[in-house]
Amino acid sequence: MTDTLAPDAALTAHVDIRKVIILVNPLSGGVGPQAASEAETLLGSYDFEATVTTLEGPRISTQIDEALKARPDVLFVLAGDGTARSVAARAGAKGPLIAPLPGGTMNMLPKALYGTGDWKLALKRALQEGAPQAVSGGVVEGEAFYCAAILGAPALWAPAREAMRTGKLKLAWMYGRRAFKRAFSGHIRFSLDGGARRRAEAVVLISPMISKALDEPVGLEAAAMTTSDAAQAFGLAARALFDDWRHDPNVTTQPARKIRVSARSRIPAVIDGEPMLLGRETEISFLPRAFMALAPLPPAAEDSV
Repeated sequence: MTDTLAPDAALTAHVDIRKVIILVNPLSGGVGPQAASEAETLLGSYDFEATVTTLEGPRISTQIDEALKARPDVLFVLAGDGTARSVAARAGAKGPLIAPLPGGTMNMLPKALYGTGDWKLALKRALQEGAPQAVSGGVVEGEAFYCAAILGAPALWAPAREAMRTGKLKLAWMYGRRAFKRAFSGHIRFSLDGGARRRAEAVVLISPMISKALDEPVGLEAAAMTTSDAAQAFGLAARALFDDWRHDPNVTTQPARKIRVSARSRIPAVIDGEPMLLGRETEISFLPRAFMALAPLPPAAEDSV
């Protein structure tokens, strides 16, 4: 994967691209009002039919459906994390190739696929180096995720962390106080693939695309955190995607295809960077082939092509 790519370089040899649609939400945090025109300019440098669609509030769902029905060879999404997940989920394994560009807040999925938070560079990498890749993931209460899900009290700290990141210090303090009061007020219980129920402070579920422990898409990497220290548990959960934290004695991991989780109250969660509140009992299922992405092949895969 190169660091810089010329906008007029040859298209990837891994897939025939003749028709491209890009959905742009200029109101997303990482996009901006000029993104649609900038995308149109970039796509105009390539030899294919390109359509740029600006997403409009109440029409977003309809616009996504229209884009999928148009059956492009590649459907790019330059929008928030939730919109990107929604498009990928609706496309499914039989839909067009999806290329979620980094236009949201966390950008977990785009960064995993393209290795950058720059949407223009990600777009170029997809067009010039991309190949069809099956992306696996999980689904919980109808919400798909493709990187990671954090369930339990550490998820309460996600809003505070994001408010701090965006400079909203008063809001960060409010979220932090709420998280501290609620942290570890109750454990969660979980079982993996019908096994015995166990107790933990938090469970992190990581997709094979992200996991450093799974070489094949045999399930989600399920990590149970048993520490009773709130700060330590949040630190473990926050580092879940980037560090080799699995050697910590407070963390145990194994692959699983079906995970059941319960608690005395509703379970806080962070799904691919987005906070959610789940029911008191919930089930997470592994999706071995959730959707097809257009992204550069990993180095090992490139060597075998």
